[in-house]
Amino acid sequence: MTVSAADLEELPEHLQRLVANAGQLPLWHRHGQPSDSARRSAVLILFGEGPAGPDVLLIEKSAHLRSHAGQPAFPGGGADPGEDYPVGTALREAHEEAGVDPDGVRVLATLPALFLGPSDNLVVPVLGWWDDPRDVTTGDPREVARVARVPLSDLVDPANRFRVRHPAGYVGPAFGVADMVVWGFTAALLDAVLEAAGLEQPWDDADVRPLAVPPVRPGDVRDEPVDSDVADRAAPTVAEDAGRPGSARTVPGR
Repeated sequence: MTVSAADLEELPEHLQRLVANAGQLPLWHRHGQPSDSARRSAVLILFGEGPAGPDVLLIEKSAHLRSHAGQPAFPGGGADPGEDYPVGTALREAHEEAGVDPDGVRVLATLPALFLGPSDNLVVPVLGWWDDPRDVTTGDPREVARVARVPLSDLVDPANRFRVRHPAGYVGPAFGVADMVVWGFTAALLDAVLEAAGLEQPWDDADVRPLAVPPVRPGDVRDEPVDSDVADRAAPTVAEDAGRPGSARTVPGR
């Protein structure tokens, strides 16, 4: 199900702001141009009203995966042939990984596609509102270790905000929530989304902590670092970003 302009006015104000500001997110400047072989992928950024107030859905990937093992993420994955991409892809993956019923999700908008070089994926984030929240369930335990509905109040709490330093030298934003350290691509996307929704609070970005990364096995693909310092220096004006082909759009229907 999708959202009309009238329905959008009934949703929380932070989601209205997020949809209105989605085209101004500068995240695409933090990634290179997609390769000719890039796989089309999508993630679902699913907001809802939970027991502890407004929240967003995150998963923790299985430690046994070759790609992004043990890392927090949004539900998502690669598109299947003939699928309604990116919306259908994001909803299918959320159903498979977290038990989310697609019929209970209103799709609000899609964000500009982001290229992840190490995994050769072109990822479209899909914004959704959970009309009928249910208990989250872990799908295939070989792929997903656990699922968490993380309160937005925890994500914006300055006490849970810091930056991490990867052994390779990357430094970027992170969140310490739900017994997880959310970093890399997922944290950068969360950071931008919270700011666009008007929820971000001042936090100490001088608090930089070492990131504990498991040893890389042959064939492993780790999370995509997003160097926010470099990206911010190259950030475009709002007019440049909003006018870029593939900028955010409200979804009119599926």
